[in-house]
Amino acid sequence: MATTNSAVSIADTPPSGRRKRGWNPFRVGNKPFFEDKNRAFWILQSVGWGGYFFLRTLSNIANEKIGSYVIHNALLTAAGYSITLLMASAYRRLIKMRPLYTWVGTIVIVAVAAAIFSAIETWSIATFVDPRVRPEGLRFFGAILFTLSLLIAWSALYYSINFFILLEEQSDRLLRLESQASNAQLAMLRYQLNPHFLFNTLNSISTLVLLKQTDRANAMLSRLSSFLRYTLVNESTGTVTLAQEVETLKLYLEIEKMRFEERLRPHFDIDRKVADAQLPSLLLQPLIENAIKYAVTPQEGGADIAVEARLQGDRVIITVSDTGPGADALYNVRAAQSTGVGLANIRDRLAQAYGDNHRFETQSDITGGFRVFIDIPYQIETEDPK
Repeated sequence: MATTNSAVSIADTPPSGRRKRGWNPFRVGNKPFFEDKNRAFWILQSVGWGGYFFLRTLSNIANEKIGSYVIHNALLTAAGYSITLLMASAYRRLIKMRPLYTWVGTIVIVAVAAAIFSAIETWSIATFVDPRVRPEGLRFFGAILFTLSLLIAWSALYYSINFFILLEEQSDRLLRLESQASNAQLAMLRYQLNPHFLFNTLNSISTLVLLKQTDRANAMLSRLSSFLRYTLVNESTGTVTLAQEVETLKLYLEIEKMRFEERLRPHFDIDRKVADAQLPSLLLQPLIENAIKYAVTPQEGGADIAVEARLQGDRVIITVSDTGPGADALYNVRAAQSTGVGLANIRDRLAQAYGDNHRFETQSDITGGFRVFIDIPYQIETEDPK
């Protein structure tokens, strides 16, 4: 019949974010009904006691008892409305106490309130309905039983609604904390890439400077600047389209091309249907980096590196392969552990972004070559509805 107006405090967050992700069956338009607890309390309190007055009056009309009974019902409705306001004020304090104190306090308050309400009811009957009736004995006992049941139901509904609000707020707070932790993990994984890449690139630039190849050093610096500008523009926990990710890989490969020249032979085969598919930013860069380190570097003739992407149903299948020595089963482990990031980084980022809704596999052939398969859901950027 009613809910509290300030029984449960919530974090100072924008109203639109309090129950954005939780399920709430009580809504007014696009907003949760209990988002403004003061408004919800007064609405439910007024509607509840208004219904009480209507039902009692309807019962009197059905029994052909009108006239003075309207005054009697109006007095009882005003009394119940006022008494439950006082009960709500006390419950706001009791709900924050230990369960034992809450139960004992509630029982005492309901008993006292029922006695007062019943006394008012029997007095009203004797005053406005039938002056011959005395507010004592069985009449008072019958009145207090009904009033007690009414106030117990009101109290149960009050606590139920408040605990529902508390549960929703705790659930939303947990969701926000999980989201923050997930974003922090994604940011950490993403930021692991930059120091390692910078170390390798700056080391190459330093070598070119020592060899007095200033033109090549300047060209590499310029391409490094473009690559870093891209990484700064995109949020560390955000996503990009596959087309943007491929352009980033090409920037990275242009830098590495300065080191390996014709020994590094990249190839791209991207289906137009998946060009707008969303994936975590810089997800594929460690795969290219590992391919360069374990396929291009150790071979005098270098190696081919191929990036393929296609749409298969509602899934995006990405394959990164090279024509390196293929090594053995330890290839995968060495590639992941050598930098502290590599394949392990990608596994973690995919798990953070997609949970169990992804597939990540590696394959190394004895005859040569290494492949990585990534299977993720096809998702495109959509506008956030307001």
